[in-house]
Amino acid sequence: MSKTETTKKQGYWNGFFRSLAAIAVYFILPYLQPVPFELLGIDLATVPMIIKTIYLVVFEALMIVIIVSLFYDDLKENLADLKKNHRAYFNEYLKYWFLVLILMMISNSIIMGINHGAIATNEETVRQTFTVAPVYMFLSAVVFAPIVEELVFRKSIRQIFTNDFLFIFLSGLIFGSLHVLPSYQAPIDLLYLIPYSIPGWVFAYTLKKSKNIFVPMGLHFLHNGILMSLQAFLYFFM
Repeated sequence: MSKTETTKKQGYWNGFFRSLAAIAVYFILPYLQPVPFELLGIDLATVPMIIKTIYLVVFEALMIVIIVSLFYDDLKENLADLKKNHRAYFNEYLKYWFLVLILMMISNSIIMGINHGAIATNEETVRQTFTVAPVYMFLSAVVFAPIVEELVFRKSIRQIFTNDFLFIFLSGLIFGSLHVLPSYQAPIDLLYLIPYSIPGWVFAYTLKKSKNIFVPMGLHFLHNGILMSLQAFLYFFM
């Protein structure tokens, strides 16, 4: 094996284990959220919402720091590339957000027609949470989710699966599943795997094409930011 092949193999395994660590942090850390309260003998139901919101924001910021640190060198390179090519990326990839929006609207409309107008259980959960903790929900959806979900569902999966088709398919499907299965209530909910997987597939494609994680991350920021802003407008002014 040549020196170049050895270096390439070592680079793959280094990325592989960092990606597994990021995925593990994403899935395991949330289970530790209530631990400090339990150790202090505090009933979470009695904690004021403002305290819960601050705690959750700090906890999610900690997760961002841990996962970003795992990919620090790659992110530094991607950021330098973004600074040089941000206009080209904007012109090239903004259309993919419109594609996401159109495909989601079409698929959601079809499924809602089949489901007699009922919205996805996950969407209902998001709306209910927003009414209880709007600030936390907005920050979580617009700041936390685009950063962490792109690093976990796009970058990590990309570094594990180098085959383009396998990466795009699994990235979108896993992304969609994590938005549907936790709130699964009836078989009809499985249809919502389609609209929730669409952003994952499109974002994965943009990562494959651009080789810069900030491209799908930016689209994710845009997507969630607009949707949550509309949600906030309806909540506060309607």
